[in-house]
Amino acid sequence: MIKTLLIAGIGGFIGTIMRFLVSRYFQENTISLFPWGTFTVNLVGSLLIGIFFGLSERGNFLSPDVRIFLTVGICGGFTTFSSLANDAFVLLQEREWLRLSLYTSLSFFLGLLAVYGGRLIVKSI
Repeated sequence: MIKTLLIAGIGGFIGTIMRFLVSRYFQENTISLFPWGTFTVNLVGSLLIGIFFGLSERGNFLSPDVRIFLTVGICGGFTTFSSLANDAFVLLQEREWLRLSLYTSLSFFLGLLAVYGGRLIVKSI
């Protein structure tokens, strides 16, 4: 159990740093009320988790430890629903109804499509 916790924790550390860097990039390079950083990490993370789970469904392609590292660790640290919810709340407070609707609905539906796309990518290999 300790080994699994360390594997997930190290992956989470890496994913968190990746999320910070992507979010920082968008904060410094875009001028928009739309939360592009969180939106991007959630979509990319959804695609990656689809790929990783797709690979693990193919049989012995990923060991259980590697799957935990990639999905729970890296993807769990990289994507963040709590940041999505906070960004949505800020848009709500600012009465940015259109941006709020677009952000929440696109994040959810494109996230689902990204997971599906990741699994399709693996199935086509």
